Amino acid sequence: MRKIISVFLSLLLPSLALSQRPYDMGIHIGVLERGPLNAITDVAEVSVGHYTLIRGDSVRTGVTAILPHQGNIFQDKVAAAIYIGNGFGKLAGYSQVEELGNLETPIILTNTLSVPTAADALIDYTLSFPENQQIRSVNPVVGETNDGRLNDIRGRHITKVHVREALQNASSGAVEEGSVGAGAGTICFGFKGGIGTASRKLPPALGGYSIGVLVQSNFGGVLQIDGVPVGEELGQYAFKKSLDTENGDGSCMIIVATDAPLGSRNLKRLAKRAMIGLGKTGGIASNGSGDYVIAFSTHPDSRVSYVSEGLLTQKRLRNEDMSILFMAAIEATEEAIINSLFAATLEGQSTYADRLPLLPKKKVLDILKKYNRLED
Repeated sequence: MRKIISVFLSLLLPSLALSQRPYDMGIHIGVLERGPLNAITDVAEVSVGHYTLIRGDSVRTGVTAILPHQGNIFQDKVAAAIYIGNGFGKLAGYSQVEELGNLETPIILTNTLSVPTAADALIDYTLSFPENQQIRSVNPVVGETNDGRLNDIRGRHITKVHVREALQNASSGAVEEGSVGAGAGTICFGFKGGIGTASRKLPPALGGYSIGVLVQSNFGGVLQIDGVPVGEELGQYAFKKSLDTENGDGSCMIIVATDAPLGSRNLKRLAKRAMIGLGKTGGIASNGSGDYVIAFSTHPDSRVSYVSEGLLTQKRLRNEDMSILFMAAIEATEEAIINSLFAATLEGQSTYADRLPLLPKKKVLDILKKYNRLED
């Protein structure tokens, strides 16, 4: 019965979350059009799955899986790049992506001490494909943030089964946000953080491409929403005397997907711009923050078949056409982070938590109205 209820809620919650998102409340970040779902899954073929682990009064953690496509990614690799905003993190798989410019596994997000388990599970997943029977090298890509303030992180409760379930749960529809998957135990700007997502759709005259972003928000700074100094107005921000234990440390994993025909060089340029979106929310990429952006393209010309031979003939977008994509990535990243805060919830009381508030939405809306930034 509990499993049936869990499955029912997992189907119901995305639609509930979408009806209460900041955009629907009048918070319109940026000027570009949003995709139909306003999610990373607006990029064709991309799917997202979560596994949320909440146990007793001390375990608040999980796994989020991002699949560039539903096929055998090792055999049909996608162009990719990784940009390090601040490298206080444990991202697995960076060097091969940097060297070869592609992804050969899904991307897994989890907590800091579960990276090895998730990497092992990704290897199992990749080797399970019949076409990969002769494979002797796999580059699993696993990102993380530290959820140790809300979660018994030293207990290392994530198992390979949990990772496999996140992969199996992946779908191309609406993405559940907030305290789910890898965002179950995260904290952002001193409030409950989590998973957030957003997208932008370029006009047909500029290619009609989609940009989707998913974030795992777990960082600090001085919160701004659409340029409004919300953190200051609320009196809660890093290094404020009354919050001297809040030093702005934390991490943010940012995943950027696009269907534009880009190679790894321009994907890295695109990834860099996502950090501007983080900065626009007031994030400071502090000394102890692991801020990484993984960008990939699903366009057919941005893929490389493992069995291909000879010369590759691939179309690429010109450098001169990149600026609108940069703008889209900035807007989508900024909105995804704000979405993660608005969707966050606190389930039960964790013995590992100090008194942690949720973002006070009504106060935030009043502040935005005061600054004339709330649209009808």
